[in-house]
Amino acid sequence: MEYTVKQGDTLAKVANQFGIRPFDLLLFNSHLTSEIDYIYPGQLLHIPARTDNQNAAGSSWEEYGPSDLEKDIPFFRSMGARVEVIGYSVMKKPIYAIVIGSGKKSIFYSAGWHANEWHTTKFLVQFLKECLAAGHKNKKMYGYDVAKWLKEVKLFAVPLVNPDGIELVMQGIYDKHPHYNEVLKINKGMTRFEHWSSNIRGVDLNHQWPAGWEREADESPQMPWSRHYSGTAPLTEPEAKAVHRLTLRNTFSYVLAFHSQGQVIYWGYRGYEPKESEDMVKRLSLASSYTPVHTADSDGGYKDWFIQETGRPGFTIEVGVGVNPLSNHSYAEIWSNAVMLALEGLTLHTLYNERSRLP
Repeated sequence: MEYTVKQGDTLAKVANQFGIRPFDLLLFNSHLTSEIDYIYPGQLLHIPARTDNQNAAGSSWEEYGPSDLEKDIPFFRSMGARVEVIGYSVMKKPIYAIVIGSGKKSIFYSAGWHANEWHTTKFLVQFLKECLAAGHKNKKMYGYDVAKWLKEVKLFAVPLVNPDGIELVMQGIYDKHPHYNEVLKINKGMTRFEHWSSNIRGVDLNHQWPAGWEREADESPQMPWSRHYSGTAPLTEPEAKAVHRLTLRNTFSYVLAFHSQGQVIYWGYRGYEPKESEDMVKRLSLASSYTPVHTADSDGGYKDWFIQETGRPGFTIEVGVGVNPLSNHSYAEIWSNAVMLALEGLTLHTLYNERSRLP
C-alpha cells in the first residue's frame, strides 16, 4: 500500500504504525538511504505487508513531538486533568500546560526546551499519564502513594516548550516549510538538524531569561544560530514569554526543568537559592543516581531566573548520557532513572518553608 507522510512523521513512527521495522521501509523505498532519513509532509511511501516474523520496535522507541502531544491532549482531559494553552510558538503551535492534583502548594515541571531534547517531552508526558492512572486506581507508583501526594500538591507541567524546534529536528526542512529560507541561512545551507537546539528563529529559549542575560549574551553567538544565541534582549520569543506569564500567574513552591544530557542536577544560582535547596537536591539525587552540581557556570536560564526572582528552589535536570539528540533507544535508561526523581519531586514541599518575592 501507499502512505502519505503527515506533519510530524518519522520513519520510526510510520514503521510502528504498520507493525514493521524502519529497515523494511528502506527496502521498499529506494529514495531512502538510512533509518535516520527525514520524511516530509505529502511524500509517498510504499508500505510492505507485515509478515508473522516481523516485529515493530514499539512506541517506546518512537520520537515524540508536537503532533504526538496533540493526540494525547484528549486523554488528559478525559482523565480529569486541566489543560490550557498558555501561548503559541513562532509558527503558531499551541504551548500546553497540563495541571494535575488538587493540593494547596503548586509546583512546576517543564521539558522540551531545546529542539534536540525531545526525550524530555516524551518522559514528562509518560510521567503525567502514569501519575493520573495511579491516582485514579489509588495504586502506588514505584512505591510512591501518588494519590496522597496529588492531594498535597498541584503539579503544573509544560511538556513541550519548543514545538517548532523539536519538529525541525525530527522532520527536517522542506520546500513548503514557512521558515525554509531563514532556517537554511542560520544552518549555513546544511539540511541535517541533529545539532539544532534553538527555536525556529535561531534563539535558544533557555538563554532568554533576565538573570545575568547580558553576561550570557556577550559570550554567545551574536546572531541567530542553531544553539546558544540569547536573542536581542531577554524574553523576546513567544515560547519564553508563555512560560514567563505562567510563572508570574502562579506561586510555584519550586520548579524542575528537564533537559538532556549528563545525568546531573543543577540546583543553585549565584547564591540566590534558599538553604533548603541542598537538602532537596540530595533527595532528588538519591532517587535517581544523578549527581548534584551547584551551578552550571552559566546565566540566562529559566531555573536561574526563577531562583533569582523568587528566592525559591529551582532545579535543572539533565537526563540521559551521550550526544544530543540521544538515540531512540536511550529512552529506557532515561525513564528508569528519572521517573523516581520526578516522583520524589512531588514530595519536596515537605522540606521547604516558603518565602516568596514573586509579585
